[in-house]
Amino acid sequence: MRFSGLLRLVFLGLGLQATALSAQTFYVATNGVDAPAGGTLAAPWATITYALDRVADGSTILVRPGTYTGRIRIRGNFANGVTVRSEVPYQARLRAAETVLTIYNDAADIQGISIEGFDIAHTGAGATALVVQIQDGFSTDTRRITLRDNILHDSFNNDILKINNGASEIRVIGNMFYNQQGSDEHIDINSVDDVIVDGNVFFNNFAASGRPVPTDTSSFVVVKDSNGNDDGVIGARNVILQRNVFLNWEGSIGSGFILFGEDGTANFEAFNCLVENNLLIGNSGVTMRSPLGVKGSRDITFRHNTVIGNLPANAYATRINREGSNPPIEAIRFVHNVFADTSGSMGDFSDTLPADLSTTRPSTLERNAYWNNGAALPNDPTDVLNIDNDKGRIEDNPEVVTIGTVATPHWVPANNNFNGGFTRINDAFVSLASTYARIGATSSLIDAATPGSDVPATDILGTPRPIGADIGAFEFVLLPTIFANGFE
Repeated sequence: MRFSGLLRLVFLGLGLQATALSAQTFYVATNGVDAPAGGTLAAPWATITYALDRVADGSTILVRPGTYTGRIRIRGNFANGVTVRSEVPYQARLRAAETVLTIYNDAADIQGISIEGFDIAHTGAGATALVVQIQDGFSTDTRRITLRDNILHDSFNNDILKINNGASEIRVIGNMFYNQQGSDEHIDINSVDDVIVDGNVFFNNFAASGRPVPTDTSSFVVVKDSNGNDDGVIGARNVILQRNVFLNWEGSIGSGFILFGEDGTANFEAFNCLVENNLLIGNSGVTMRSPLGVKGSRDITFRHNTVIGNLPANAYATRINREGSNPPIEAIRFVHNVFADTSGSMGDFSDTLPADLSTTRPSTLERNAYWNNGAALPNDPTDVLNIDNDKGRIEDNPEVVTIGTVATPHWVPANNNFNGGFTRINDAFVSLASTYARIGATSSLIDAATPGSDVPATDILGTPRPIGADIGAFEFVLLPTIFANGFE
């Protein structure tokens, strides 16, 4: 049992307010006019695009409350960065019957722009594809783009967010995602380099948006390469998914929370990627394929994640397989994760056949924790990866909370807060993570991780991990850290 040695209280709101206004502040409003002399509080501009075309590097554009309808073209090249922020969190609503934000340009590079604090969604049925798209132009670069503290929800056609075609240095930090459309994702990370998805909350609750539950949607996050070398990038690489919360599956029986590779191409669709300190909650009765999946990829590490709850799935942990022309999968590692079915219904651990894996660079289970509420742990001799293959495993009660009904923290406009009474996305994140990732004071997972390079510096809440770290997403301390999910 340890003390943290450092008690920090950092709230998202304080972190956002602390952003330096090194240049002038400009305003956009629904009653504004796009005229060169405007941009002041007394005479605001009407559109974000017009503002971006005129502000100096280092400026802040504050968007006043109201609904802004129609496509918004995000553009500009800023060495020090420009911030476009909803003046009142979530009160500037961006809506369109097409892609709401297009962050690409064939005429010039787009660099150094942060989008913060908006409510972004399609207007409704009949919209064309995507809510937000970030990609390189045909001859230009899109990089250093940040989406922070936004509610991104209710696509009525395709993905909520698509990051593709060679975009790089993209940061998706502290947002909330829910309700994509059809066989598509919350985030499609496709043929890109250097993307970090950090501190977000992912779920679906179609009924909360007045929509039928389709049970045909795909993974919440997919990392892949659909187009080979058409964009000059072969395989999505250097993608980090860290400190996110996933819950309330309402999708297809063939998909799951996180998937690497999807399209059966001849190249490795994803490589050199890391999934760490995430919380995956099984609180839904809708069956999925598996919470973690890998197809046609290599060098993917899953470490210090916590999968918890009654998770109806073909495989409780992972499905690893090839499709189409995929090469054999290489070097998929599961290290220091927790797999805890608190209902005792874990029927199969993985779905991984010998023909899908490389024999020269094998995939491994290393020092993970497994719990089936006291019932026998599953073992399938037809699978390559079984719990018995993990020689350093811990089979013991991790002392996590039993999963019952978990309310989704969707935005409730009439109340001007999130379901559960939260006023900020970070409040909902901290509540979910501190409730469902937490292990008990006498858990055998405390100080049980193998010291070395497979231990992140902090846990899901930003609590520092010592050399003798705990297994799973949560680091147990008597004085827990409350942290703003790595917001920069």
